[in-house]
Formats: sequence, C-alpha cells, structure tokens
Amino acid sequence: KMLRRVLCTVLFMGALPSLAEASQGHISVVLLGATGDLAKKYLWQGLFQLYLDQVSSGHSFTFHGAALKALEPGQRLMFDVLKKLSCPPDESPNRCAVLKDQFLKLSQYHQLKTAENYTMLNREIETLLRQEGLKEAGRIFYFSVPPFAYTEIARHINSSCRPPPGAWLRVVLEKPFGHDLQSAQQLAAELTGFFREEEMYRVDHYLGKQAVAHILPFRDQNRQFLDPIWNRHHVERVEVVLKETVDAKGRTSFYEQYGVIRDMLQNHLTEALMFLTMELPANVSRAEEVLQCKLQAFQALWGLEKNSAVLGQYQAYASQVQEELQKAPDYISTTPTFAGVLVHSGSLRWEGVPFLLTSGKALDERVGYVRVLFRNRAYCTQSETLRDAGHSQCKAKQIVFYIGHGALNTPAVLVSRNLFRPVMPQGSWREEVGQSDLSIFGQPLSDYYVYVPVKERDAYSVLISNIYHGRKDFFITIENLLSSWAFWTPLLNSISNQPLRLYPGGVENQHLLDFEMVSGEVAFTVAEPLELLNPNRLMPTDFRTIQSKFRQSPLVSAWSEDLISQLASDMEKAASRTVARSGQFHLALSGGSSPVVLFQRLARHHYAFPWKHTHIWLVDERCVPLTDTESNFFSLHNHLLQSVRVPYFNVHPMPVHLNQRLCVEEDRGTELYAKEIMALVANASFDLVLLGVGTDGHTASLFPHSEDGLEGAPTVVLTESPVKPHQRMSLSLPLINRARRVFVLVLGKGKHDITTLLSRVGHEPRKWPASGVSPSSGQLVWYVDYEALLG
Repeated sequence: KMLRRVLCTVLFMGALPSLAEASQGHISVVLLGATGDLAKKYLWQGLFQLYLDQVSSGHSFTFHGAALKALEPGQRLMFDVLKKLSCPPDESPNRCAVLKDQFLKLSQYHQLKTAENYTMLNREIETLLRQEGLKEAGRIFYFSVPPFAYTEIARHINSSCRPPPGAWLRVVLEKPFGHDLQSAQQLAAELTGFFREEEMYRVDHYLGKQAVAHILPFRDQNRQFLDPIWNRHHVERVEVVLKETVDAKGRTSFYEQYGVIRDMLQNHLTEALMFLTMELPANVSRAEEVLQCKLQAFQALWGLEKNSAVLGQYQAYASQVQEELQKAPDYISTTPTFAGVLVHSGSLRWEGVPFLLTSGKALDERVGYVRVLFRNRAYCTQSETLRDAGHSQCKAKQIVFYIGHGALNTPAVLVSRNLFRPVMPQGSWREEVGQSDLSIFGQPLSDYYVYVPVKERDAYSVLISNIYHGRKDFFITIENLLSSWAFWTPLLNSISNQPLRLYPGGVENQHLLDFEMVSGEVAFTVAEPLELLNPNRLMPTDFRTIQSKFRQSPLVSAWSEDLISQLASDMEKAASRTVARSGQFHLALSGGSSPVVLFQRLARHHYAFPWKHTHIWLVDERCVPLTDTESNFFSLHNHLLQSVRVPYFNVHPMPVHLNQRLCVEEDRGTELYAKEIMALVANASFDLVLLGVGTDGHTASLFPHSEDGLEGAPTVVLTESPVKPHQRMSLSLPLINRARRVFVLVLGKGKHDITTLLSRVGHEPRKWPASGVSPSSGQLVWYVDYEALLG
C-alpha cells in the first residue's frame, strides 16, 4: 500500500529509527489554492522542507493539494510545480532524490468546490488511515485563497472535515485579514463561528524572516548592553523599510483594493515595529507574555493623522489598472504604491523618538531592514588616520536587522563596533569575519560586527515548521490583529482621496520620494513637478495634480503665492546642499517684475538661507545707472540685498556704467564680467540660474532674432531690446546652459499665450530664445503658475 511502501523505503535508507516510531500518528496537510501563485512560489517548497525535516519524527504524512479546477487540469498543474521542488544545499543528492520521489507519491490533488467534495476528502483521509492502521494526529488546512472565500471554506471544514476527537486541527490563514477595522472584526466574527482561536494561525510571513524573528531574542540576550541605551535619551530614530523594485503589474486587482499601507505597513512593518518598541517580557518564549507586551505597545502609539504620511504612485500604475481592469481612459486611481509614515509612541521609553515606516513598489532597490540609529555626543580630536576607525566613537552608532536582499543579499544582524560586541546564539548565527568592501548606510562593513544565519531558511519553511510544532508566537492573534487595524484605519480613512506624488520608477526617482520630519509631520523634501488636468475651471479642488513635464523638463505649478513659496524653499535647499558640499553657492538672478515677489519671500521667510556663503550675480541688466529705478540691481537691492547679510565682496553687479558711460563697447564691460565669472565660478558653471520669460519668448535679455548671445562660446554680451531702455547686458545662452541648475519662473495670465506656444515648439532659440534653455549637464525646472499655464 502507498503509505507502507513509502515508510519501508525511508526505513531502508535509515531515516527512521523504528517502525514503532513511524506509526506514532498521521498528519494530513491540505493546501487550498494549490495551483495559485503563492503555492507555486513558496508553499509547496515549504511543505517539502517540512517533510525533509520531519520524515524521521515518528509521524507519517499525506499532502492534499486542492483548488477549484477540475481533477485532470488541476493535477497536471500541481505536479508541474512539485517536479521542480529543490533540496537545500546541505542535503545529499541521493537522499534528496528518494525523499522527493516519496513526497510526490504522498501528494494528491482534489477539486474542492462543493460540500460533497469536502465530505469526499474527509472520507478518503479516513479510509487511507484505516487501511494503513494509523492513528490520526491532526490536520492542517492552509488557506492560500482570497479572504472572501474564507467563510464558505471554514463552514465546509467545520461540518465535514474536522479530525476525530483526540486529533488536532490547525487552520492557516493568509493575509489580508480584512480591509479595515470593521471588516477585520466581521471576518473574525465569522471565522470564530467555525474555529476556536487556538486552531487559527494567521500568517504574517515576515515573522518567519530570520532577522525579524531574531529581534526579540537579540534584545533578550543583550539586555546588559541595551537596557541603558534602548530609550528616548539615546535613540535618535528608528527606520523600518521594505523597498521593492517590482511594480504591481498582474496584481492591480488586489492592489486597487488594498494599496501599499494595507499590503505592507499595517502588517509586516507594524509587527517589526512592535518587536522594537514593546517592553521585554520576562520570558520571550512565552507567546502569552509576548502578546500582552505587544498590546501595551499598541496602546501607547499616538494616533495617525493625514500629515503623518507622504504618499506616492508610480507613473505606469494608472495605465496598468486601465488595461488589466478594463477601466475607462480617464480613470484616475487614488491607490498609493509608496508610503512613508511617521509614528510616535507616548510610552516613557520612546516619547519623542520618530519611527519611520517606509515601503513602496518600483523603487531603486529591493531591500528590507530595521535600523536603530543612536545619538552620538562624541567629539574626537584625533584625526581619522590616528585612531581605530572600527571602534571610533565619532562614527555613527546603529543596530541593523537586515531582512535580506540589497547590498548584503542575506539576512544579517549588524552592530556598530563602537557600541558593543553582541551576544549571539552560536548554533544558529555565526560572525561574518571576512569583511568585504561593501558599504552599509555610508559606512564600510568593517565598522560593524556582522552576523548571518548558519543556515539560511525561507520564511514560509520556518512558519510551516512552527505550525507543525503548534508554536503560536510567530502568528497574529485576534487581539493583535484588531489593535493593528484600530491604529491604521483612521489614517486610511483620512487619506482616501489625498493626491499622490507620481514617480517614474526605479533609479529615475532620484530625490522625488525623499521626505523629512517637521514638527511631528512629514513632507516631501523636493517640490513635485505638477500638471493640471481640468483647464476649464479655476478652483483648486477641481484639479487632479500629477507629475508632468514642460518641454521634457520637470514642471512645478500652483497658485502664484504657493508657487513662489515652493520656489524659494527649493532655492534654499539647493543653496544649503551646495554649500555643504563645496563651501559656496553661486546664484545668478534675472531682472524684471516676476522675481520681485520671490526676493521679498526670501528676505522675510528664509533666515536659514546660507547668505554668508552665497555669491549673487546678475543674469541681465539694463544699461542705466545702478541707482536708477529701471536698474535690475536697484530692484534686487531694494527687495532682497538690503535685508540679508550677503558679504559685500560676494555681490557682483554687471558693469554697465564705466567711465561715466553706459554700455560702451570700448569700455569692455562684458569682458570684465566674463573674466570675473571665470575667476570665481568653477568652470563658469553657476550653481543656480533663475530666469523669466517675456511675452515675446525672450529670456534674460536675449531677444528674438538677436545677433549676439544665442550661440557660440559662453560669454557675456550686449543686446538690443525692442522696448526702452533698449540697450542691455546679458549672460549668453551657452553660458546659462553651463549651469548646474536652471529655474524658469513664469507668472500671470499675460504669459499664457507664450507658455502655450513654448509647450509646443522645439529648439528654436532664434525665434523664441526661451526655447534654447537646456542645461548641458544640469537640471532645468519650470515654475509656472496656474494663470500662465491655464490662462
């Protein structure tokens, strides 16, 4: 008979000590959704690993794959998957081949669609056991099916497929467990009608990830080091991050219902957060004590509000939804595929410490980690070369539970060498002594004590093993589940229609998704390029904002007051970062009426602007005395320079007034200014050039059909304006295009026609000089207010 033949073969190989032990009891494993994606990728492999591990335990097994498909196609699909199962590297090939063959013989497919199908399955299990003379130890039903099917399946199992008295039942439920607090409560109530709480194992597979599973044991085994520093006085911030490079293609039906917060943050990231913030129980191995401490940690969390989160959506998502779900071309999805959330705890231990939870699809790398960054009060007087870099107190101090992938490509625990040498269990973790040239969070790997698992195990293999052993401390209880939903549901409700920042995906995201903490809230650090989709009405609430381009460059658009605020903020950030990098910031400013409100904004609101390290240059100037009200410098001085502390020698007006004459070629004012630029500005490449656009398409003082300044060598030129005062001095277009950044500001309804025209024409600087603005190796951003954009 089948089971007897399998047992005899395994006994012959020496895998089982005796036939008596082999007949201790039989376990039937039923995998519902056996031909689905999760089963193919992880669950069958996990069940095979269970068989490899437990074949000598004294239990016998049968594995029942079940799905809605008819017998023949379902069986074919299932066995196609089973034939591709693999053994771990440390398993001998001969033993692997025999056990894989036995596993296939012990596996069979069933169509489970009706009540009669469940009754028949139960009858087959009972008949098999009776024929083999085996006692039933228990049954495992693994629900790898959508949650809407749970209740009906539960009803059938409870009425037709329960094991006899004396044998246990374990029902494994995959997430999502509900959509919000109310639906989770409803699902829990329905399932409680069929199963006892101790029979249900709610899977969060990240609890099977070796680095996550080791957070509590690590804290427990290193209490002597962590007790003094695991608190708000020493921890600067905590980051819990899961980044994916894949998008939602093929899964948009699921993603439209759930989105990234429900898919990742409410479960995986929250569970890791609880392991960090909860008080340590006296015994971390007791599931009841761990649960009570987790519930207390949940109760201490501050409520989340709309400004607690920043949200994004990768650009291709909308078209993928339209294609896969047959949505109309104008369908707009408000489902986030990226989220960064700031969480605070009100507990005495963690009050004031920011916890940042971040996850998203179509990001630059696939990586997961939990990072605890400690404050550093050390100041080291010795130079880096004279001290032990690995143990330097001036290095960052951190503990990282590295979940996997990324640069390390393995689960790991990293502890800064200037913190302490951690205690790690020798049987399951080993120190990685061969330090590579990798860098983790800006530090070489040699700055850390690095520990990796002795044997790397898939999360589902770990969890399936725990289900077999009846260990519930790696699973989600009903109290735990409802506490998590109670925490997240108010935020989900408040952001249901919140505009999303669109991002291109992958490495092209650049800094678009970077965010910062300000007064207990989070906000993106860089302005979003925006476009409006509803040009017929001018109420802000009517517009759906999306990332867009203007002339193939980023566009930022808003009402003029908000636009100026954003531009000023972006200029300050650019200045601060440039000064931090190179020590000085070279800023070239255009004249005209548009920049006046910007100058006033900078003077009154941007006290942190590094004016002391900023050089101010003019993009263009009218050929009038600098004290004339028509002078661009006069306007700049009145509205900005007299209100900020820019060193005198850092202000560079254009030399239009020499030898008591205005813009005379023989005075060589253009050459003087060009030489000054070459002497002070590295590579004659300004850090930021601010331009405007005239109604005729001119920019700077470069006018249509100009004979000078549109091409040729980078220089400073004299030009002719069609309006008085006619003579101007201006940076040439090639010189402007050498800048690291160029911001173009366009304001007012009067600029609508030229804005529309520029959006359509190509590179034709002789007709429209503004169309020639294209930094050769820098960034161009257009700041256009709604009136100029929409008319």
